Amino acid sequence: MMNISNVAFIGLGVMGSPMAGYLQNKGFNTTVYNRTHSKAEAWQATYHGAIAETPKQAATDADIVFICVGNDNDVRSVCYGEDGILAGLKPGAIVIDHTTASATLAHELENACHKQGNHFMDCPVSGGQSGAEKGCLTIMCGGDEQTFAVAKPVMDAYARQIQLVGRCGAGQRCKMVNQICIAGVLQGLSEGLLLAETVGLDIHQVVETLKFGAAGSWQMENRAETMAQNKFNFGFAIDWMRKDLGICLEEAACQHIELPLTKQVDERYAKLQEEGCGRLDTSALILSLKK
Repeated sequence: MMNISNVAFIGLGVMGSPMAGYLQNKGFNTTVYNRTHSKAEAWQATYHGAIAETPKQAATDADIVFICVGNDNDVRSVCYGEDGILAGLKPGAIVIDHTTASATLAHELENACHKQGNHFMDCPVSGGQSGAEKGCLTIMCGGDEQTFAVAKPVMDAYARQIQLVGRCGAGQRCKMVNQICIAGVLQGLSEGLLLAETVGLDIHQVVETLKFGAAGSWQMENRAETMAQNKFNFGFAIDWMRKDLGICLEEAACQHIELPLTKQVDERYAKLQEEGCGRLDTSALILSLKK
């Protein structure tokens, strides 16, 4: 198995910064790049790793380069060009994309890496900002078994569950399933809470009664009471969920299948965005029922 000592992390948002921090703290020589340089400087002040001026520079000596940015175009912007990751990779190096992006992009990057003697895996994560900060993310991986065997012990630094779910593209498609399920649970939870409030039930008692039964879910246990209190400042924003659901609906169209509930929830989120609620977390879906 390849001995990993040098890694790079591209993208220091609310997810990437703590993930890169765990790598540095676990003994990997970590070099970071962020488009906003001040964030890289703040990361360095906390974790004492290295800063690169370009994605290419970050990738130059790295055995594995991790990416965690916003969307497909953001990934392309740090991968391609004379200052991009691909221009700096040494032979045999691995690129791992933690961005929630399209399966199309995953196949594109796999081909680009393969042509120059490198490896690629699509590895979107679930667990949100809290999971990243606690080092207990879930990672769904697409790629080959040999690359996964090398990368998994490194990703263990910030993950609780890591699973190879298939070839390249499978990680992103598994993340689509994750987001579709969350959308459905939030729609059901929102409607249930609306009924509970309307008939005068105590929401805390409802949650304590139902959370260990068949209706129980992470969303019920962690968001139901805050939803009832109109508190919606808990991380993953509607703006990002709409991006993800758009990817899900595009994939469904490619596969010639219908996702009616996903489409309905996406439309509700679109209306909330129009009302200026795009930065509220996804549990704000209940507001769309209270008009």
